[in-house]
Amino acid sequence: MNLASVPNPAPVAPPGLGELAGQLLGWLKWGVIVAGVLGIFICALMLIIGRRNRSATAYEGLVGSAWVIGGLALASVAALLVGAFQI
Repeated sequence: MNLASVPNPAPVAPPGLGELAGQLLGWLKWGVIVAGVLGIFICALMLIIGRRNRSATAYEGLVGSAWVIGGLALASVAALLVGAFQI
């Protein structure tokens, strides 16, 4: 048997779990959106508060916003990353 004849079936959800998995992923996506918006708002507030004589707060807000944007970017390409490692 050579590699060309090895079966490669498509992923199939176990009976009854496809809808549950979709619902859980939907909840996670909603949570990421809420956390992202909240994180951006908090970082913006830190930048505003740190404007005068609190440069460390403004710096933490700026660095924090980069982490929030990075996390949102990673979450937005999660399905593509997982799909890239499929054969």
